[in-house]
Amino acid sequence: MLLTMVRICVENANRSHSCMDSAMYVCICHGVTDQDIRNAADAGCGSMAELTMRTGLGSGCGTCGEFAREILDDARAAKVLPLPVFAVAA
Repeated sequence: MLLTMVRICVENANRSHSCMDSAMYVCICHGVTDQDIRNAADAGCGSMAELTMRTGLGSGCGTCGEFAREILDDARAAKVLPLPVFAVAA
């Protein structure tokens, strides 16, 4: 199924039109953007079920689920930092 994503540009503080501050609607039914998903991941959202509870994403027509999962997984992966390796004490 072809997912059509709508890209919007928001106006910055001085009211000039800028696509640098753009957001992409992932869930049209509930108005959830890619940035909303990234913010949820930053706040500790760890699963699609939790994302749905937080935002409503995926509880309408459901066509956004696969794309939303990719964004959530990417956002969570970007936050994971490798643990330092400690030398074993002799």
